[in-house]
Amino acid sequence: MNIVIVIDSLVGGGAEKVMLTLAEKIAQQHNVTILSLANSIEYSIPKVLNVESLFAHRASKVDRFWQRKNSVLKLEAWFEKKQSEIGDIDLVLSNLDRSNNLLSKSNIKNVHFVIHNSVNAELARQKKLGPFSYLYLKKSKQNLNGKSLICVSKGVEKEITQGDLINPSAIATIYNPFDFEKINQQANEQNNNIPNEPYLIHVGRLAKQKRHDILFAAFAKLDKKYKLVLLCNKPAKALKLAQQYGIEKQLVVPGFQQNPYNWIKHAKALVLSSDFEGLPTVLIEALAVGTPVVSTNCTFGPSEILTGELSKYLVPVQQSEALANVVKQILADKPNVENADILKQVQAEQVALQYLALAHRLDLKE
Repeated sequence: MNIVIVIDSLVGGGAEKVMLTLAEKIAQQHNVTILSLANSIEYSIPKVLNVESLFAHRASKVDRFWQRKNSVLKLEAWFEKKQSEIGDIDLVLSNLDRSNNLLSKSNIKNVHFVIHNSVNAELARQKKLGPFSYLYLKKSKQNLNGKSLICVSKGVEKEITQGDLINPSAIATIYNPFDFEKINQQANEQNNNIPNEPYLIHVGRLAKQKRHDILFAAFAKLDKKYKLVLLCNKPAKALKLAQQYGIEKQLVVPGFQQNPYNWIKHAKALVLSSDFEGLPTVLIEALAVGTPVVSTNCTFGPSEILTGELSKYLVPVQQSEALANVVKQILADKPNVENADILKQVQAEQVALQYLALAHRLDLKE
């Protein structure tokens, strides 16, 4: 089959990483092209993948009303050329708002739109940035009316079906894919930059959604023997914020890492402090390498990942005191997490088959 994955960029982020993992697994048997709107690429691209850029710049405004028509024409021309080279395209997966906005207005067939986050939480955050930001995002979500949606967690699917903003033609949940063999190989790689002292780790871009303020406030209440490793995209900004909580000397901020898994494996625990997510992949990656996890019980994903005995490490959002207490608890418990139930449901081979079934219009609930 011929499959095209369209995404805003390949700069470090959860959705980008998920699609690269999926693409690499599918490419073992099928022809996969990743089309990035922007020419920004941070991730190392596996050799089996063909990656192209639609625009020769960051593509940050290509879906705005004054540019959309030309952008859609450019996108359609790319697909037409691609089809003349390789034949019919059986499956198109669209990811993130700019890509969704262009594909939803195009004549391209066989498109499924992957929803990576809580729609309501994204809109609530955008409302605080002003009316223009909010209206842009609301319109972006409404562009998904009548489209086929794939949600990365059951929580995201339930939110859409119970809400009145988006009325999809079809909707299903497919969990994000994980290549556990590859993750564990990378987790065992030697890295001399990893601290010898005991440390906690947080992986995620410096964005309001991730609530580094709650994380830092909680960390300030812990034993001073611990370091806090932050794998994020703005080290200087992170250090500046940490000064407000008096923890800057305990921070280790190496910046974006191609291989985060050895950092995660050697941590005493991974902490997620987000206000909202879709399905936070880093929680599953930590469990896969045997690192205990504490997470806010945010919408959506953590409660689908930390089930059974592990559910006691879920914390209400925006409560730094509770977060600190549960981190202390997990450091004392040292739970074995390698048999977490979620790990059986997210193996890349299984997830790839679910996506490939979309090409045959299978496994979709009307």
